[in-house]
Amino acid sequence: MMRYEGNQQLADETACARVRADLKMCLLQSDCCKKEHKLPRECLARTDGSVPTECHALRNTFFECKRSMLDNRQRFRGRKGY
Repeated sequence: MMRYEGNQQLADETACARVRADLKMCLLQSDCCKKEHKLPRECLARTDGSVPTECHALRNTFFECKRSMLDNRQRFRGRKGY
């Protein structure tokens, strides 16, 4: 998993951008995208093992981060994710 820490800057500074970037890189480095030349969106729907479980975990983290942006209770607790 790629972590953007320290002096590394992303072009996208919006909420959940780091989780999105990690998910994108995880999917692009998977066998599904590299060997089978499928789109990352198609690879996320697959459960045949060509996509690592880490990518599915990042997808869930990204979902939780986006959902926490809409949840008013999270204003006090902070966004989930990194």
